[in-house]
Amino acid sequence: MRRYGKHTDEDDIRQRPNPKGNRPRTTIRPKHEDAAEGFVLTVDRGRLTCLVDGRAIHAMKARELGRKAAVVGDRVWIVGDLSGKKDTLARIVRIEERKSVLRRTADDDDPYERVVVANADQLAIVTALADPEPRPRMIDRCLVAAYDAGLEPLLVLTKSDLTSADKILEIYSTFGLNYVVTNREELATGDAADRVRERLTGRITAFVGHSGVGKTTLVNSLVTEGRQRATGRVNAVTGRGRHTTTSALALPLPDGDGWVIDTPGVRSFGLHHVDPSRVILAFPDLVPGTEDCPRACSHDEQDCALDKWVEDGHADPARLYSLRRLLQTRERREGD
Repeated sequence: MRRYGKHTDEDDIRQRPNPKGNRPRTTIRPKHEDAAEGFVLTVDRGRLTCLVDGRAIHAMKARELGRKAAVVGDRVWIVGDLSGKKDTLARIVRIEERKSVLRRTADDDDPYERVVVANADQLAIVTALADPEPRPRMIDRCLVAAYDAGLEPLLVLTKSDLTSADKILEIYSTFGLNYVVTNREELATGDAADRVRERLTGRITAFVGHSGVGKTTLVNSLVTEGRQRATGRVNAVTGRGRHTTTSALALPLPDGDGWVIDTPGVRSFGLHHVDPSRVILAFPDLVPGTEDCPRACSHDEQDCALDKWVEDGHADPARLYSLRRLLQTRERREGD
């Protein structure tokens, strides 16, 4: 169907105003000087729940942001209806620069990065000592991701009533990790939550772990009553947990001094995105020894200067072993 008459003149055709004369008007973005600052609590199928002035409001990403997406932990600027009332929807128009980004890939050969959480400063790696059995390779991978993102790792070992934590702690003793050991009785009485909460005060802490390790149960014990999430059980046949947490969710600590971010249970933690040269930054006692390394040294080869550095007594040999253990994680699967 013709939009104009049969005999049209150029003067009859409507022209959209173009103040600058060099680009369409649609690319001129509003400044949104009246936008309110918010904190992304969760993301669900393109809808984001954000905290604005103590109210939870629902928002969507503005078209002007293009492909840039907000994730849990992001600081954002929002316009529109900020009342938080039912069936209202605001718009996220700006995303603040992130202080840290925790990423993972599905597998080591998958180039697609998934942002787990933004602006966290601590990563709590939750591992059960039994039921299901601990997977040290998974812990290694989470450590590498934490060091690459600049997060301080915290090892949380659950279900110590089923078996001792000594074996796992011996493996990671040279990493200088902060750790907390908990059992089911302590979770029931609240003692475990109190000890873990001491490590979370004043921080934004992301909790990661494979399904069935008790991650969400632990998070539920840390937050205010009424904010608990659903939990599942470990399959008696496969020894694996069932995914009950399907999206990341930021929850405030009861005293308001800190946040915990519960993330979905994972069965793999790909490291395709990690630059191996950043891993050594988590070993400050070894960094000076790299000055004499060959160019582009992987720190896991015959001519690496770190061997001589350790032989001369500048660092503990176990520390170099720990570094190389992490550097090799991309060549090993979690179940190896």
